[in-house]
Amino acid sequence: MKVSVIIPIYGVEAYIERCAQTLMMQTLEDVEFIFVNDCTRDKSVERLEAVLAKYPHRDAKIVHHEQNKGLPSARNTGLALAKGDYIFHCDADDFVEHNYLELMYNEAQQRDADIVWCDWYLTFENSERYMSTPQAQSAREALKLLLDGSMKFNVWNKIARRSLYEDNNIRFPDGRSMGEDMTMIALAACAKKVGSVHTALYHYIRINSSAMTQNYSEEKLLELRANVDQIINFVKHKVVDDSIAVEIELFKLNTKLPFLFSGLKSDLKRWQEWYPESNKYITQNKNQSFRTRFLQLCAKYHLTFVNRLYYLLVQRLIYGVIFR
Repeated sequence: MKVSVIIPIYGVEAYIERCAQTLMMQTLEDVEFIFVNDCTRDKSVERLEAVLAKYPHRDAKIVHHEQNKGLPSARNTGLALAKGDYIFHCDADDFVEHNYLELMYNEAQQRDADIVWCDWYLTFENSERYMSTPQAQSAREALKLLLDGSMKFNVWNKIARRSLYEDNNIRFPDGRSMGEDMTMIALAACAKKVGSVHTALYHYIRINSSAMTQNYSEEKLLELRANVDQIINFVKHKVVDDSIAVEIELFKLNTKLPFLFSGLKSDLKRWQEWYPESNKYITQNKNQSFRTRFLQLCAKYHLTFVNRLYYLLVQRLIYGVIFR
């Protein structure tokens, strides 16, 4: 198999048919499709089966979990069964261009790349935004881009060589879904060569475009912190010199940045408690806007009334009322 496509299934009955249809219509042959049913309670599986029945020539199977295990475990179930040279993780509520796999696989073959990424669409209910990804001439440069936030560590606009997972014992963090896609950073730390396709091939669905912030439980935040620490430790083990030391600190800053936009005093306090050693690198992150760096500096020096005022004016008034 050239590529193994892994698609977790849970609560996606409104989207799964479109997703599966675009996967079955891929122009690349020698592909296996592994759908992992994580005990969904809706009609996702029935609708998926109806689509797959139309494509009997495709190597597609549905694997069923006996109990709900969460997104990372579903991805790992697919990885355990995968036989393709490359792995592509597709989210079941999104969809892809029909030549996604062909263009990505050809780029990987041409460059003998361990990881390939592409541009993508941020898709709303009635419109789309074209999202460009940066170029990288080397795997180390790609790792830096992922750490400093220049490139998103989303799983779905990338394919990675399966041997990267196997040879480095890389799996998604079972039971910890917050930030589970940071696993792509671990893969990048092990890569030798990379490639990119500068065409938007993936449609990432965001229906609720007005949801600028989200509040998470303490349990979810602990999951996020554990996943961040795990990735940092893994990367430091793989890259023993100081060539990415600054980027690791910027990664910490990016991890806690959302705490500044919730308007909650508890989140502002959490921002100050998480990775305070990274705060001295705020002004070095040139990929962040001046406004973002300014808000971080205000939080650093405990001028939290500025952060609160920003939330009221921008998040609540502009996004919550004017552009709602």
